[in-house]
Amino acid sequence: MPLHRGAHPQRDEHSEERRRLALNPFFGEADPTAAMNTAPPRHRLPDGPMPPLTAYRLVHDELMLDGNSRLNLATFVTTWMEPQAGVLMGECQDKNMIDKDEYPRTAELERRCVAMLADLWNAPDPSTAVGCSTTGSSEACMLAGLALKRRWARRNADRYPATARPNLVMGVNVQVCWEKFCNFWEVEARQVPMDGERFHLDPQAAAELCDENTIGVVGILGSTFDGSYEPIADLCAALDALQERTGLDIPVHVDGASGAMVAPFLDPDLVWDFRLPRVSSINTSGHKYGLVYPGVGWALWRTADELPEELVFRVNYLGGDMPTFALNFSRPGAQVVAQYYTFLRLGHDGYRAVQQASRDVACGLAREVEELGDFRLLTRGDELPVFAFTTNPDVHAYDVFDVSRRLREHGWLVPAYTFPANRQDLSVLRVVCRNGFSSDLAALLIEDLKLLLPELRAQKHPLSHDRGVATAFHH
Repeated sequence: MPLHRGAHPQRDEHSEERRRLALNPFFGEADPTAAMNTAPPRHRLPDGPMPPLTAYRLVHDELMLDGNSRLNLATFVTTWMEPQAGVLMGECQDKNMIDKDEYPRTAELERRCVAMLADLWNAPDPSTAVGCSTTGSSEACMLAGLALKRRWARRNADRYPATARPNLVMGVNVQVCWEKFCNFWEVEARQVPMDGERFHLDPQAAAELCDENTIGVVGILGSTFDGSYEPIADLCAALDALQERTGLDIPVHVDGASGAMVAPFLDPDLVWDFRLPRVSSINTSGHKYGLVYPGVGWALWRTADELPEELVFRVNYLGGDMPTFALNFSRPGAQVVAQYYTFLRLGHDGYRAVQQASRDVACGLAREVEELGDFRLLTRGDELPVFAFTTNPDVHAYDVFDVSRRLREHGWLVPAYTFPANRQDLSVLRVVCRNGFSSDLAALLIEDLKLLLPELRAQKHPLSHDRGVATAFHH
């Protein structure tokens, strides 16, 4: 999570008069003049309690200043679920997911979700695949990386940790969680840079970075930079050839944070999953295109052999023997229950319909953006329902950062950012289409963009300067 500082005594704590005026007198539960007459302090505990409705109103009103999540085209995270899912989640908020002995049916629903994903991702024998729920794809990636490192360390016990330093090969376009993994667990990150119009990993370049200290290669099924799929089958073929030449047997982990819940339904002939023998593990975000509110991810391994037993903790907790592989411990069961609900609710055909609608909206919106004449598409939304675009070379009056800033004035969050190594010259806008972002909303976005373009074209030069801030959205 982000790091935050504490309160500044002069700057953050307001005067008694300002605190008095910050509270609506009607927030008193009965008599608006007889209850609280000043707002509670913000950076220390209040001296005493307050009526629950007052506390609710104070928090509710402050949260009104947040953006509208449905208009947030930066995030991949689910922003709409059916009311029935919300009811189920509310019923399970008090259930501790880690306590599988006390809540065996919740644990059973988690097990069924793992089995369904193993089948969906074509595990050779879904009954022997192993997996677990996580708080999201970032934790799932950490767990998959730990398994890769531990398997490599076991094979190289004579050299590690004395002389050998493990490395992990990936494209420079990976999500930041992989950089965190390498930093936290002392693994060298070997990144394949972008090149020309290739904005993700090149299989041959990845194979050339591998050596006897490589714990694995990460392939991304759905880059957060532009929504494109990395060629997982070609990557595995390049590593097969490497093994034939050198004897190096390098496993592949597929980071399918988004694409692992899109490709099985819309691209069934695309071979990227456990059908490829070199794919050792896969992760996905239940709270992205798994269509569940934030707080759930999944990590699966082809067989139990891919997950070293010493990483699995068996805890005698509240009277039961509980195997667990996680970076945290206690967490609510609500999101896992919501995932199972969504699997039941939609089934294969339902997921296909939802994801196809998102892709159709993305492709249609991309075409309309291109037809405006000022923009060049990098991707078209025909893999992930995501597309990236930049200004045409003849556009000099404004840049993508100006477009992002002006759209925000209309409530739209459309991120603008600069690409990484070898393509820092390229700045783009990215639109993520999710369930709940309809063609009507897409039409409104285009209307607002058309409304803004004459003003942007009339500028003498781009107005945005602090580009470092703008890059914070490529997650």
